[in-house]
Amino acid sequence: MPSLRPPLYVSYLSTYLSRRPLHARFCPSITARSCSCSTTKPSNFGTNKAHPILNTTSNDPPNPPIDHRTLAQNHELFLTSQYSPGSPLFLPNGAAIFNKLQAFLRAQYPQFGFTEVVTPTIYKKSLWEVSGHWENYAEDMFSVKGRGASGQTVNSEIGQNEEFGLKPMNCPGHCLLFASKPRSYRELPIRYADFSALHRNEISGALSGLTRVRRFHQDDAHIFCRPIQILDEIKSTLDFVGMVYETFGLGPYKLLLSTRPVDHFMGTVEDWDKAEEQLKLALAHSGREWSINEGDGAFYGPKIDIVLKDSHGKEHQTATIQLDFQLPQRFKLQYQAPLEDLEGAVSPHETSLDSGHARPVIVHRAILGSIERFMALLIEHYAGTYPFWLSPRPAIILSLNQNPDVLAHVNNLQRQLTGNTPRRDADGLPRPQPLDRIPLAIETDTTPRSLGKKIHDAKKMHYNFIIIVGPAEAANGTMKLEMANQPESSRLQTLEALKDILGGKEYNSRGTELRGNEGRQFFEVLMEQYL
Repeated sequence: MPSLRPPLYVSYLSTYLSRRPLHARFCPSITARSCSCSTTKPSNFGTNKAHPILNTTSNDPPNPPIDHRTLAQNHELFLTSQYSPGSPLFLPNGAAIFNKLQAFLRAQYPQFGFTEVVTPTIYKKSLWEVSGHWENYAEDMFSVKGRGASGQTVNSEIGQNEEFGLKPMNCPGHCLLFASKPRSYRELPIRYADFSALHRNEISGALSGLTRVRRFHQDDAHIFCRPIQILDEIKSTLDFVGMVYETFGLGPYKLLLSTRPVDHFMGTVEDWDKAEEQLKLALAHSGREWSINEGDGAFYGPKIDIVLKDSHGKEHQTATIQLDFQLPQRFKLQYQAPLEDLEGAVSPHETSLDSGHARPVIVHRAILGSIERFMALLIEHYAGTYPFWLSPRPAIILSLNQNPDVLAHVNNLQRQLTGNTPRRDADGLPRPQPLDRIPLAIETDTTPRSLGKKIHDAKKMHYNFIIIVGPAEAANGTMKLEMANQPESSRLQTLEALKDILGGKEYNSRGTELRGNEGRQFFEVLMEQYL
């Protein structure tokens, strides 16, 4: 049995940590598909009496529980089709939420040092053999035949007859990017983020709405770092997770260390002990409650999993932080290293390193996990009452009648409130919009129905705000704004924002009068309220 004594640089890191304690501010949680190569299993938490396992970010799960598929139908968010099981088709409203979640994360990447990359969806079998996925994960992958794959092709390129595989995760592609040129320790850590579509061949009976799918997108990232940078990177990732989850206020959740599987794992037991020791040190210094989940690590390394309880009381794995010593060896990744990285850190059997070089360590991380599954949890959590910045139906403009001046004013207000006022040059040709423009999906209802019927339908469809325009508003260039479906948690903040825009005037529940530019200014403030 191998010694459990921590390796040399683990002891060094423990001393390093004692001088630089970690205070990870870990907060609310959510749900998503992790970067993990292991499938999500039912909770089977180990016992760690020194550390309670429950972290509360909200008092109780939302009630009453409503299936996200029912809510999605009411809000026209997504469809499923027999022609592509497990691959949701997002309607415009659903795509709006999906894109806002991606935009939200992209806005956070610079302060955490991530750069976004785009990688292929399909790779040759030989790449998956290098990464170990073909041996350990092929059953959960989609194999694809390329041109010439079924037989020898005359004048074919080398490898043209290979089988291909749709990628279930991004790590091999990111390894190719790291290996694309010589690296120095001065460049590390390198942090690649990727929103590419992933495919996993889930059993058909397990497919369910957005929570269990075959095609999905992760807010996936891989950090290539030196051994002495591991703990700082885990601390930063926990801070990132805490900041994001606090924004959405989901919970409660469990924070788990998933350890080496009993069998079916890559690498040596010594490597695994070393990696698990790193994560234990990080968790011990994080100030958060955690527990051990024995044997549930990915096949290439241990991981910290966040497991969230949804509105039905069911648990989902969401964020994940995984430590990987295996892929850097398999892809022969290296960097020019200082002496402190070489002493005691290179294994005697390591023969593929150039002189003066060391292996990087990969930290796999996902904050939301699967954006699709995360959306499912948000849909059920908000139960149709979305915060304005995330809402698929932020506002609708209703015409009082069919008066041409009223209809013209409705159209003008829609352009003004959406921020989509056309830009033209001196010749009347279209000019591009600025990159920092915040687009809003403001809809209109100018049908020849009674105003009461229109208001009833707008409230039923859960628009955050209802705007009414009649002849008086058309003549004055104004509109009447009614708060229809704003979350209670942000109601006071919303009223204060409106009061500031109106110069101290209080909100009138029967309709507050604003000019178009004031409405746009108010909506821009609400778009940033999550801050």
